Parts: sequence; structure tokens; C-alpha cells
Amino acid sequence: MNITTFDSFRSRNFRLFFMGQSLSLIGTWMQKTAVSWVIYSITQSKFMLGVSVFATLFPASVFSLFGGIVADRYDRYKVLLTTQIFSLIQAVLLTAAVVFFKQYVVWEIIILSAVLGIINGFDVPARQSLVHELVDDKSNLPNALALNSSMVNLSKFIGPALAGFILEKFGNQVCFGLNAVSFIPVIISLLLMKLPKYQPKSKTDRNIRREFREAFAFIKATPAISSTIIFAGIMSLLVLPYSTLTPVYAKDIFNGNATTLGVIDGFIGLGAFVGAIFLASLKAGTNLSKVLAINTMVFGTGLILFSYTTLYPLALMFVTFGAFGMMSVVTISNTMIQLNVTHELRGRVLSIFVMVFAGAVPIGSLLIGSVSHYIGVQATVLAEGIIALLVATMYARYLKKQTLHQQEKAALDKQPEEVLIQA
Repeated sequence: MNITTFDSFRSRNFRLFFMGQSLSLIGTWMQKTAVSWVIYSITQSKFMLGVSVFATLFPASVFSLFGGIVADRYDRYKVLLTTQIFSLIQAVLLTAAVVFFKQYVVWEIIILSAVLGIINGFDVPARQSLVHELVDDKSNLPNALALNSSMVNLSKFIGPALAGFILEKFGNQVCFGLNAVSFIPVIISLLLMKLPKYQPKSKTDRNIRREFREAFAFIKATPAISSTIIFAGIMSLLVLPYSTLTPVYAKDIFNGNATTLGVIDGFIGLGAFVGAIFLASLKAGTNLSKVLAINTMVFGTGLILFSYTTLYPLALMFVTFGAFGMMSVVTISNTMIQLNVTHELRGRVLSIFVMVFAGAVPIGSLLIGSVSHYIGVQATVLAEGIIALLVATMYARYLKKQTLHQQEKAALDKQPEEVLIQA
């Protein structure tokens, strides 16, 4: 049976999760845009933009390993509820810091961003692995994951656009404050869920070193997962950090303001949202690896076209086109891992994926920020687009070799049967 675009909404728990997260993520992207604008406005430093991204994502990547163990050992629902409450507290503290320190808030923002990164290290593995439990019909899991990504990217479209307007009209304090308020709906939606009673694991099974060895051994023995993690890691390190430079495009290349940044980030979110809806509409059994390779080429082409375009409306069109392809890097990678991992290892394997993905982006942001200082922002984004095309080509060649290998193996397995029939 073909899966329609919104089939996973038949599950009540997933509907609640979707509605709560939708509002919360709009606030999250408003805060992200506000942080980038405040940091660059005060420091005028591309490197400090990279530092602000690093402060959030690197702690998330480090602590995600422990977050994966926590997600596998304990009730994922309670873990997620706890991390959302702590995220609310962090957002309130960030709002207070902006109000009281004003123009001297750079390091306070970076420190609190690092705190958020630690919280996310436990939040992301629990949230991603919980999606599997929220869908009643497991055949709808790819659809649920794609819709989840569409939610994230619709918030990328709405959040930055709202942030740009609010930054200009009301100031950054309002942006940070609204993000704090946005955590209330997601906490309420979690409290309204009805999940089966959690069955705790036996404490005798708990050995951190053995649990990690099991997860790494499973990844190594599963090419569909290991190749996906390697692919996502390279893209996260060398290509995805292009978004770190959008404040520079807004302020220096297009001679704009906070609204300009909000519009650029919003159109990136729009392209990614359309890409996520496209993925949600794919029929069951679609070759996701092939779609991943093709859409990565679309991503790279969009970056190349965007890099040196100085005509603002045309640049928005190109960055939207690229973001459509970018969506597959995140969503299909996550989906392929979810489809190929066992329930017992889900949290740990996803945490390793998050560690690679979230760890590479902040390191890449520092690298991209430094490189752009020497060769220019536009040349850097052009290089990232070319790298995306090269990575997509190499991944497509790998997939072709894997297909040939599987065909040869199938032919060898079939030969003894043919001999028996002849006999």
C-alpha cells in the first residue's frame, strides 16, 4: 500500500508531538536568527559567528553519546519531557542576560548556547528515537520522519522571517522572550500523550563500554548505516556550515538589516520545507539512497548559483533551490538509519549519528569562518557547492558498486539451486 503524505497523523501521539514541536521550533529558529544577528552586529567578526555555532553544536555532539545511552536505558518520554523543561529554563536565562547586559552580552550568549548544546545532547537522541514509538503503524515511520522534517523546516521559514521583523521593530529581547514562551506548548503536548507503560531494563545489562561496543559493531556490520553516517559527516563538515555566513550576505553583500537576514534564512527554510514535503510524498519502497545522491547534487548546484549572485531576488531563488536538495542530507540520512537499526540499539546508534553530524557542523563552522576571512565569503560558498557535487558523485559511484556486489552475490547464491534443478 502506498503511503500518503499525512498517513502518520492517524496516530494521536504523533499528532500531539507534531503540534507542540511546531510552535516550539518557530521560537527556536527565531532565537537562532537573533543570536547570529546580535553576535555579528556587535563583533563584526565572521569567526565569532562560527564560535557561536560551535558553542551550541559541539557540546551537543559530545554529550549525545551519553544521551544515546540514557535514551536506551530509561523512559525516552520522560527524558524528552525533562530536556524540554531545562530548555525552557535556558531560554528564560538567555532572555534575562540580553535584557541586563545589552551590548556586552556576547560571551553570556555563547556560554548559555553551550548550556543549550549540553541539553540537546540528551534531547535529540531521545526525541528522534521516541518518534518510532509515537507511530502506531510502523510502516508509516518514513512518512512520520519526513513530516517531522517538514515541521522543522517550516519553522525555519517562519521563525527567521518573524525574527527579522521583531528585531527591527521590538528588539532582540522580544525574540528571546518569545522563544522561552514557545516551550510551553510542547511541554503541554507531551503531558497529553498516552504511551504504554515503560518496562525498565535489568540493571545487570548496564555496562557503558559494552553498550558502545555493541552499537559500533552494529554500525560496522551494516553498510547502509555506516555509509550514511560517513556521507552525512563529510557534508556536515564541509558544506552545511554555509548557513553560518548568511548574516554576512545580509549585512555586507546585500547591504541589508536584520529583516534581510530573516528573509534569507526564511527562504532557506522554505526550500527545505518543500523538500521535506517531497520526501513525505515518496511511495513506499523508493530507493532513498538514489534520491539522496541526486538531491545532494541539487544542493551543490544551488550553492554555486547563489554564491556570486548579487541580485537579491535571484539569490533568494537560488538559495531556496539549494535548500530543497539540502533537506535530503538530514532527513534521508536519519530515515535510513531508523529503518535499519534494531529497537534495542536505536538510541545509541542515533546518538553516534548525532555526534558525527552535530560535531562536524560546529568544527566546519569554525573552518568556514576562518577560510572566508582569507578568500572571501562568496568564494567560500562557491567551494562548498563544488564539494557537494563531488561528494554526491562519489556517493553515487559507491551505490553503484554496492548494487553490482549485491547482484553478484545473489547470482552466486542462486547457482547451487540451479545445479540441484539440473541434477
